[in-house]
Amino acid sequence: MLLLIACCCNAMPKAQQYNTGPVDCCVNFSSVVIPKKYVSEIEKSHHSCMLKGFIVKTVKGRSICFRERVPWVLKAYYQMQNHEGSGQQQ
Repeated sequence: MLLLIACCCNAMPKAQQYNTGPVDCCVNFSSVVIPKKYVSEIEKSHHSCMLKGFIVKTVKGRSICFRERVPWVLKAYYQMQNHEGSGQQQ
């Protein structure tokens, strides 16, 4: 009976209500500048995240969050996007 009530009354924890899958979100943001040679990937945080930013993945496998408007991250992100798109057609 208790299981039936829990299923029917939308008894879902608040954190799970908005995040139902593996999503990359930022909670803390860094202010350090990472040299380009140590950056392996840059992606935007998931659109459902409360705090928007970029997730920079290093060649050593670390993921570090930066705010949306950090100039060096923006520049590196768009350079990586253009570089990936330019090699598609030959």
